Amino acid sequence: MTAAYLSAALEKSVSITVVESARTPRIGVGEATFSTVRHFFEYLGLDESEWLPKCAGGYKLAIKFQNWRGDDTHFYHPFERLRTAEGFSLADWWVAGSGAGRPFDQACYIAPALCEAQRSPRMMGGALFASELDSHLGRSTLEQQRAQFPYAYHFDADLVAEYLAGYATARGVRRIVDDVVDVEQDERGWIRSIRSKHSGDLTAGLYVDCTGFRGLLINQTLGEQFESFQDVLPNNRAVALRVPREDARDMEPYTTARAMDAGWMWTIPLYRRNGHGYVYSDEYTSPDDAETALRAAVAPGRDDLEANHIRMRIGRNRDSWVKNCVSIGLSSAFVEPLESTGIFFIQHAIEQLVKHFPGPDMDPHLARSYNARIARAVDGVKEFLVLHYVAAERNDNDYWRDAKVRSVPDGLAERMEQAKTHLLDEESIYPHYHGFESYSWNTMLLGLGAGPTKGRPVLRHLDPAAAHKEFTQLTAEAAVMTERLPSCYEYLTSIQPH
Repeated sequence: MTAAYLSAALEKSVSITVVESARTPRIGVGEATFSTVRHFFEYLGLDESEWLPKCAGGYKLAIKFQNWRGDDTHFYHPFERLRTAEGFSLADWWVAGSGAGRPFDQACYIAPALCEAQRSPRMMGGALFASELDSHLGRSTLEQQRAQFPYAYHFDADLVAEYLAGYATARGVRRIVDDVVDVEQDERGWIRSIRSKHSGDLTAGLYVDCTGFRGLLINQTLGEQFESFQDVLPNNRAVALRVPREDARDMEPYTTARAMDAGWMWTIPLYRRNGHGYVYSDEYTSPDDAETALRAAVAPGRDDLEANHIRMRIGRNRDSWVKNCVSIGLSSAFVEPLESTGIFFIQHAIEQLVKHFPGPDMDPHLARSYNARIARAVDGVKEFLVLHYVAAERNDNDYWRDAKVRSVPDGLAERMEQAKTHLLDEESIYPHYHGFESYSWNTMLLGLGAGPTKGRPVLRHLDPAAAHKEFTQLTAEAAVMTERLPSCYEYLTSIQPH
């Protein structure tokens, strides 16, 4: 991703070399994304109908949270801003009792109906169901996200990596498949060169560490401190399976996050298979027991499927840019995969690197500004994810009970206390950019059972007619779209290469 984006942004004004080992496997997960990832692909000039089918791709309208209240019920967290009536969101009106007795997500959003019906967000022929949002952005960035785009992607991470490698090398990026055996530093402690097994010493003005959890350059060589988040986010391991789908037509346009005894389980539908994984804390279960639970849930009798066990480093570097090295991806930060933030962190970091790209003098002010923005985004996601566990009503074992009594990041306790009496807004959520808007915070609070139980007092003095009209219109629109849109599988089949 980094090499491809830099080759597009900087064109041929810099020389870019990627060194990767054939003996170091990719982590193989990271198959769900944010809706903002479309900025990445459109910046590169890649058309969705071209690249998505080549990467076993599917659509993601929402995350389905199941069993987080301990009773196997579910709710959806969609890519959809809340509508308003009389200056208040439909969520506020729903809390006040104007939602006609329907579950919060179904009353306030269109996406849950499309998810339940397994609908594609695009009509046959390619038109987006929300036509006013169907624009090609060209070279756009996260800061140019004005409207909420209604979907993200699922895709095979390995296929996307190879696709982007082809894109990058076609634009002049040099790709060296070799093993790095040593890193040489100069008298200042800056990286002078990396030594590869067969290609010799390789030098650069700027080194980008994409070595994953190892942090070969940023941590092992430069000694940058890694700040763990495991005091508040204890999940530190995952086990994953790739499971062929028996009926290829049964393709869901959403990620599922199902609460388990010691964590949660993901389901990510790709074109002809599902990606499944159990994210857990090894304080509460073992890798063998986690694999057994995962297999029983998603692939009984399929002992032939290989399990991928992953140790996760949860937290972030104190600084992601140190001296002449920038860490991006897992070498920089990771805050567990619950809200599909891994690829978002990569995209955000790449965009910030372009904005702060250094000159020959390596201005330290650029590095400081970059580090502050990366740290704030990661810390905001950390706070949002901690909310999921602290607010979840499930409390039937030690794992879920302990989640309620762990320390919480600064500011989150105050926000949750406020949410007991009224919903949050853009002024009261985490204040720095971190990818999530107030509708996401309120969706999780209400879905998990930690939101207010009665409406804002002022709503008793306002006529609810406009809100009732908005709820009715939303329900009608959802019904029309469910009727008109093709299934996710039907549309994706129509764009497959012949």
